Amino acid sequence: MTVTSIGMTGALQGLAQVLENSRRPGAPDQQWRWGVRQRMAAVRDALAAESGTAREGAFAARELGLVRERDALLARLSALGPRVLEDPDVDAVRAQLHRLLVDISHHVQRQHDLTYDELQLDLGGSE
Repeated sequence: MTVTSIGMTGALQGLAQVLENSRRPGAPDQQWRWGVRQRMAAVRDALAAESGTAREGAFAARELGLVRERDALLARLSALGPRVLEDPDVDAVRAQLHRLLVDISHHVQRQHDLTYDELQLDLGGSE
């Protein structure tokens, strides 16, 4: 499973940045909400663009786990979309988005680990 690293990295950084600049005093609330939704769409697109590469055996099983994890992350992202625009408790939504960012970052790391392990096996590494 591979992710366009720069695309995902940029999407995650963009969302993290807009969350950190949360609702600056004087900034219109709807403008902030719309900015968050735009960054969420970039993260969603990067997650949806993942593609599988594992061949068989343990790598295929790990990849299947990553696919299920990705689908769960996409579902969480999708569920938060309307809340960003409508929920009056912006701080709670922002906290959930921060947690989602951490979980997506861990998912991306697991993808990189799988790719590394596959490459190590191809090159004849020990294990």
